[in-house]
Amino acid sequence: MSDSRQGTLGLPWVMRILSAILLAAAGGIHLFLVFDGVGGILGVFFILNAIAGIVLAIGMLVTRGRLLQAVTLLGLLFLIASLAALLLALTVGLFGITESWSYTLVPETVIVESIGIVVLAIASAMVLRTRAVRTVS
Repeated sequence: MSDSRQGTLGLPWVMRILSAILLAAAGGIHLFLVFDGVGGILGVFFILNAIAGIVLAIGMLVTRGRLLQAVTLLGLLFLIASLAALLLALTVGLFGITESWSYTLVPETVIVESIGIVVLAIASAMVLRTRAVRTVS
């Protein structure tokens, strides 16, 4: 398939759109929780998480070339870190904060971020594989 039909660096638009939706959803969940009353240092972290998720989502849709590679990998790392932080808060605590499964949107966050990790891992592999094939050619 030609580059114009398949997407920049071989990443089809459907994968870019799915990645953007999942990144925006992860960021949106954190922003909602701030408006729902999460404050203090956790609220600050949630605002930063929301900003990062939205910026990465936009980046998935507007970047090309090596910048798309970077955005895809950063999006994957962002979701891994976000899910890891939540899982730590659910188990042993994180920065003195413990969380419970019954708290607002915790199960939904785990689902969204887990699916996002899978989608962005596939997208990252596609971007990097296409780049490697072009380098060899």
